[in-house]
Formats: sequence, structure tokens, C-alpha cells
Amino acid sequence: MEDDIKPLSEFRANAAMFVKQVKDTKRPIILTQHGKSSVVLVDVAEYQSIIDKLELLQEVQSAETQINEGQFFTNDQVKKRLANRYKK
Repeated sequence: MEDDIKPLSEFRANAAMFVKQVKDTKRPIILTQHGKSSVVLVDVAEYQSIIDKLELLQEVQSAETQINEGQFFTNDQVKKRLANRYKK
């Protein structure tokens, strides 16, 4: 990971090279400013993957909260609702 930590000044001087590195390796680069981590350069596909996973985790957390609060249907309740909805 040490190879993926670079100062912002080095990024400014070699931006195209860093972008190519991120695209080729799919690993993020951490840019530092005044010796402290400042931003992360991430491939777009990797970023979208992170966002997708975060959204899924948020949905799972919401579902768990609903279950803990008793806001759910049993299998029998679902069967009855579907049967009533699709009666001929």
C-alpha cells in the first residue's frame, strides 16, 4: 500500500501517469497534502462497485430495522395477499 500513497505535488506533475496506474491496477491512490492523507483517486468502475455495495448494506440495515420493529409479513400473510390480488 505504501506504493499507493503519493504527495499531491507529485500527482500534479504526473497526473496522466497516476490515472493510467489506477485504471491498470484497479487500486486506489491516496494523495497527501502537507504530509496528511487528503483525497483518494479511484477507478470509476471500482467507485461504482463501492457505491453499489454501500447501497446494498444500507438496504440490509433498513430491512433489519423493520424486522426488529415487527414490520414484516409472514409467509402465510404473503400467500394470502397474493392469492387475493390474483384471484380470477
